[in-house]
Amino acid sequence: MPLNRRFRSVTRIGPVQVGTANDGRGREKHTAACTAPRCGFSADYDSRAAAELAARTHRCPAR
Repeated sequence: MPLNRRFRSVTRIGPVQVGTANDGRGREKHTAACTAPRCGFSADYDSRAAAELAARTHRCPAR
């Protein structure tokens, strides 16, 4: 079932956007998602630092 999230504190690191939202159980989750066409990278993390590290080290295979 898709989950609609309301993101706050969204930042952009290269082609990757990092945002913070609450999951269905009220816990804070951090998401890193690449916005490049045909890339498809996205992942959820428990800490903002981990999501930003993933954004900084992401190498887009779509290039």
